[in-house]
Formats: sequence, structure tokens, C-alpha cells
Amino acid sequence: MSAAQRDADTARAVPPAPEEPRKPFSWRFTTPLYLGSSLNPVNSSIIATALVPLAADLRLAVGATSVLVSSLYLASAVAQPTAGKLAEVLGARRVFLGGIVLVLLGGIVGGLGRDLATLTVARVLIGLGTSAAFPCAMVLIRRRAEAARMTKPPGSVLGGVAVAGMATAAFGPPLGGLLVGAAGWRWAFLVNIPFTLLALLMTVRWLPADAPLDCAPRPLRRIAARVDLAGVLGFAASMTALVVFLMGLPHPSWPALAVFVAAAVPTVWWELRGPEPFFDLRGLAANGALSRTYLRQALSLLGTYTVMFGVTQWTQDTYGMSALRTGLLLLPMGAVSALLSRPLAGRNLVRGPLVAAALSMLAGSAGILLLSSDSPVFVLVLVSLVFGVTTATTTVGNQTMLYVAAPPDRIGTASGLFRTFGYLGTITSSVIGGIVLRAGTSDGGLHTLGFVLVGAGLTVLLLTVLDRRLMRGGGTGAGTGPAPVPRAGRQ
Repeated sequence: MSAAQRDADTARAVPPAPEEPRKPFSWRFTTPLYLGSSLNPVNSSIIATALVPLAADLRLAVGATSVLVSSLYLASAVAQPTAGKLAEVLGARRVFLGGIVLVLLGGIVGGLGRDLATLTVARVLIGLGTSAAFPCAMVLIRRRAEAARMTKPPGSVLGGVAVAGMATAAFGPPLGGLLVGAAGWRWAFLVNIPFTLLALLMTVRWLPADAPLDCAPRPLRRIAARVDLAGVLGFAASMTALVVFLMGLPHPSWPALAVFVAAAVPTVWWELRGPEPFFDLRGLAANGALSRTYLRQALSLLGTYTVMFGVTQWTQDTYGMSALRTGLLLLPMGAVSALLSRPLAGRNLVRGPLVAAALSMLAGSAGILLLSSDSPVFVLVLVSLVFGVTTATTTVGNQTMLYVAAPPDRIGTASGLFRTFGYLGTITSSVIGGIVLRAGTSDGGLHTLGFVLVGAGLTVLLLTVLDRRLMRGGGTGAGTGPAPVPRAGRQ
């Protein structure tokens, strides 16, 4: 395909600029984006309260229900960049609507399911569907800002997307506890139905329509070529095998590792040769600012979720705190994250929040090293609050840097990969917790987790203070399009 033809295809995929609205990001435009962005985190967290009653009702071992957690993470890790690529090619509104429909189907299937296999299918549908929201939202926001000729990132809107994710993740367990306690475990699935119907209505009425698709002749072949279907399938196979291998540790699944290698090698070869690769390895190598953003996000979420998975397990097994009180212990972290995110994002700050994220992660890790089974409760609450600062600052800083560093025409795929790296950090945190605490949740095991987090925090700090792009003020509002073109080899 010629360069001129590719440019024409890209131009057709981008909706024509509407007349400049006086207020480009009105509540009608942002509300469906915020609601859609909340579906993935709320489904990730709400299931936790349903696993025990679900297992009892279906006469399963509680451990068998863990597949309902891992299946959503796996589906999301694979689907996020895929949804972003589809949004760039087919139109963000179309993909956003398709994702909502999948979540609706998942809620219905799960609510009616009578066995673990059916419920797993429902969780996969929910994972695939919710994965469309964030990358599609980033595409829609970026194009809206360009149409309005904005010279700075729309920080308040990006902050709203961040808050939608963090607040719902924090309040998912308490909401799930109320629903499951009052109406049964099926409502961990059925709760999606009213939310998705509302999201469908708002999206159809308030989000601008995509430009008509023009892929004739041979539309399916043209769409497959522009999406890089072979690259998508290779990435999906590689990522699935890698996640299965990681989740199996400390008992490695060598067949999964073999599948990863067998899928990754030809995929890398294909992506390096393709004219429009799905996973642009050359572009990612050239765009150092974006690569470092991915790494910072993965390491920071590794720290946050180590607290959520490992430290909370210690509070119940060793500290002697009930499950309810442990869940309440996480509320300050979610509340601080939500309260800080919006005002920080509104100022389009990057370097300051990222330095604060690394320092607060180190401070919280030091606090974990000082914890023991004799520590007063307020010390645990203080550690939770510190990691709330970490969550807010790392999300705001990295998300703003993603907006600035990603090439404008690949913001969807870049946003999906941003989330995929976050999932890898989350999964790695559960693996580390399983390895460290496999002999028991003692004070010594907790302190080992603290040392791991200190190392991760130091790495994040170095990735921030030594980043030349951040030193030059990159990401602080120099414009909506200062990102390097991936194939130009500039940083």
C-alpha cells in the first residue's frame, strides 16, 4: 500500500472536524466516557465478595473460583490494545458501543449461569467488552481536542477518566458486599445490566458519530490489513501464554512458556516487517518517552496491588483483622486517589506527580518494613493513605505523558498497551505475593514484600528523574501533538 493511500485511509478514519463548540468537553460528551471507563475496574473488584457464596452455591472449592478473577485480567490484557487499534481504524464510537454490548451480554450470561464454565465465559465477555472503554475514550478525547484546536492536554477530562477508574476500583468491594449480601452472588454479574443500558443510551445520544467507513473494494481484506490481523492474533497468543505462565508461578507451566516463545518469535518478525504493524516495535524503541511511561506504570501498579493483595492477606491471617475491616482499610487509599487525581490532572503536570509517586511509594514501602503484628491500626491506615498518594500521582502523571508522547494517529493502540503493561504489573504483584507468602503470612514475609517494593520504588524514581524528556518539560502542556513520530527515530 502506498504512503498516499495510507494517509487517505487515515484521513477517512478520522471524523471530520465539527464546528468548534464553545465548550468541547461538555458533560454530555464526558459522562458516557466516564461511565464506560468505570466498568472494567468495578468488575475487577466487585467479584471478590461473590467468590465464597458462589462456590458454596455451586458446590465448588473456593480456590476453583479464582479462574473468574484471572480470566477477566487475561482477557483485558489482550483486548485493550486490540480495541485501541480497532478504534483507530473502524471508529472509536463504534468500538465503544460494541464493547458495551459485550459487557451487557456478559452480565446476562453470568446472571443466568449455573456452572463455572458458563460464568468464566461471562467474565471473558465482560473483560473483552470493558477493555474497549479506555482506549476509545482516549481516541475520542484526542480528536475532540484537535478539532477544538486546543494547545494543551485537556487535563480535567483526563483526570475524570482516571477518577472513574480509581474510585470504582476502591468502592467495588463495598458495593459488591452490599449487593451479594442482600440479593446473592448473581448480582455481581447482573449489576452490569442497568449500567450498560444507561451507557448505551448516553453513547448513542451524546457521542458524535464516526465517519463512514470507506474500504471498498474488498472491505474485509482492507480492514484486516489496516488492523494488522496477523499481528493482533500473534500478540494475543503471546500475551495469553505469558500471562498463563506468570499466573502459574511459583509452579511454572513450561508448556505455556514454550507457546509464548513459539508465538512471540514469528510475531516479532512479522511486526518488524509489516508496513502498518499492530505492535510497532521500531516505533516503541524510538519513542523512549512512551516506553518509559509503560515501565513506570507497570512498576507503580506492582507496588499498589502488592498492598492490595499481599498486605491485606497479612492483615487477616497474621494481624487478625476481619475481612470486613480489611476491606474498609483500603477505602482511604481509594478515597485519597480519587480526591487528588482531578485537581492534579487539571494542571497538566507530569514530572512533579511522577516524582511524588516514586517518593510516596518508597515511603509506603518503608512503612511496610516497620509493620508488625503489634502495630497499632492507625499505622496501617497511614500506609494505606500513602499508597493512595502513589496511585493518584502515578496515574495522573503517566496518563498525561501517554497523551503527549503517543503519536496522535496511534493514541488508541498506545492507550491499550498502557493498560496492558498495568495488568502485567498487577499480575506480577500477585505472583510475587504468592511466592513470598507461600510459607505463611508472617511478619518476615511482609517485610520481604517491603524490600521488593523498595526496589520497585527506586527503579520508578530513576526512570523519572533521569528521563530527559521530563527534564525538558515534556508533557506539561506544550501542545497536543509534540509526540515523536515512531519511525522517525527521534526521542
